[in-house]
Amino acid sequence: MFRGLVRLLERSARVYTPKTLQEDKTPTNKSTEVKGINLLIIREIFTEVSTIGKLSLNGEWLCDTLELPYRNNQRSISCIPAGHYKVRLRTARESATRNYLHLLVEDVKDRTYILFHRGNVSKDTRGCILVGIGVEQDLVKNSTLAMDLLMKELLNLGGTNINLIIKNQ
Repeated sequence: MFRGLVRLLERSARVYTPKTLQEDKTPTNKSTEVKGINLLIIREIFTEVSTIGKLSLNGEWLCDTLELPYRNNQRSISCIPAGHYKVRLRTARESATRNYLHLLVEDVKDRTYILFHRGNVSKDTRGCILVGIGVEQDLVKNSTLAMDLLMKELLNLGGTNINLIIKNQ
């Protein structure tokens, strides 16, 4: 019984190493890849209150997302249109409302200050993208954990030249 318990503890004590910190020896076709860091949101669940999706970083699932429903890209009441965007890190000093490192989505037609930030429900956003780990109806869980993980992974990759693709399933 004692050996079984030791094995169980050894298995649970294994440290998670993010894909970005592992050496990847998979051959790739560099000419067809988008250079830089690639974020992909696949929007999967659409309700009257929210849009839930999955966020991948360089092809690996990272966390869940919550946005407002699409309402013709109207400021403060709609998520942004599906498409391709550039993203950059935004420091707490640049923000009057966020006291932590977060992301700014750039060049969104007719919109400004679209952020990736912490929050759990649609009332926590006015058009931004919330991140979490775990979902329920119109809710993402563990938002601080997801935001910290996203920022850590982006910084490990250099934190520059970040591309975002949003697709509706």
